Amino acid sequence: MPEGDTIFRAARTLRQALEGETVTAVATTVGQVRRLGEQRLVGQTVGAVEPRGKHLLIWFSPSDLALHTHMRMTGSWHLYRHGQRWRKPRHLLRFRLETAQWLALCFSAPVIELLSADQVARHPSLVALGPDALGKEPDLDEVRRRLDAAGNTTIGEALLDQRVMAGVGNVYKNEVLFIHQVDPWTPVAEVDAETRDALLDTAVRLLRSSVRPGQVRRATTGAAGMGDDLHVYGRHRHPCPRCQRPIAVARQGDQGRLTYWCRSCQGPGRP
Repeated sequence: MPEGDTIFRAARTLRQALEGETVTAVATTVGQVRRLGEQRLVGQTVGAVEPRGKHLLIWFSPSDLALHTHMRMTGSWHLYRHGQRWRKPRHLLRFRLETAQWLALCFSAPVIELLSADQVARHPSLVALGPDALGKEPDLDEVRRRLDAAGNTTIGEALLDQRVMAGVGNVYKNEVLFIHQVDPWTPVAEVDAETRDALLDTAVRLLRSSVRPGQVRRATTGAAGMGDDLHVYGRHRHPCPRCQRPIAVARQGDQGRLTYWCRSCQGPGRP
């Protein structure tokens, strides 16, 4: 699933190309959008491209309609010049937006819907989001309050909960817990307040570092070597960078997300 930094960069790219441009053509295979009449967007101006955690909204003017997309595990936005070869097959295309200069193509996204401003304001998934880690000034006091309220939830699951803080995904969950030597299966209530604050501060810092202009790959170690930019994520059986013990992996939570950790540095892990 794309994390908040991936969506932030996608929104930035789409914004630079599309904002202020007139929509010249639209096509979609999405039933909800077709029932509302996708052609009503033709002639509209792309007013704004807005990331909200792992969600992305493209706003149109003067209708004040928004195209809401969520990539989950499969989706992606691509931007092409007219005539440029696509990197994905046509049968995976779900939404196509054209301007005079660009094609903005959404492939394989499971969530694509056209919403009014009022519907955006009442949308259950959007309303429930915690403060955005990549927002201009994320309210970390509110994030800490929400994390504290998680109680018996494991810290690994709580960090992924978008209702706590929007934008943190599985990569950063694993990396942040390793950096602070926290067992992912520890209940939130058993993580001391100072460590909880440090986990959130580090998650925000890493996400913000990842979206700096010119940053092209996710890195948490500071190492320059290919394959050395993450401590534990995706490194099952590789040696721990601290103690050289092999990195463990197990599924965690209702969604069965893969958690990578060091049994020696962080704890035994899954009960």
